[in-house]
Amino acid sequence: MADHKSAKKRIIRNEKKRVSNKSRMTKIRTFVKKVSEMIIGKKDSAEIKTGLAKANSQLAKGVKHGLVSKKKMARTMSKLAKRASAK
Repeated sequence: MADHKSAKKRIIRNEKKRVSNKSRMTKIRTFVKKVSEMIIGKKDSAEIKTGLAKANSQLAKGVKHGLVSKKKMARTMSKLAKRASAK
């Protein structure tokens, strides 16, 4: 366990950050999965477009907070858009 006051503070801060990051990543994954399920489930294109926009927004927020790399965001957005346009 930490002995210094600053180390104890760092442990508390790290735990708060970990919980926050976990929540954000869960939200991102959920939006991406929902869009994938819409595409597979053959939903109407308007619904897929709105879902795709929400997923892209969440991915961009993940990049802003440093949870997702820019390349992963671009790859995921591209993959989803490609599958959506094929329908």
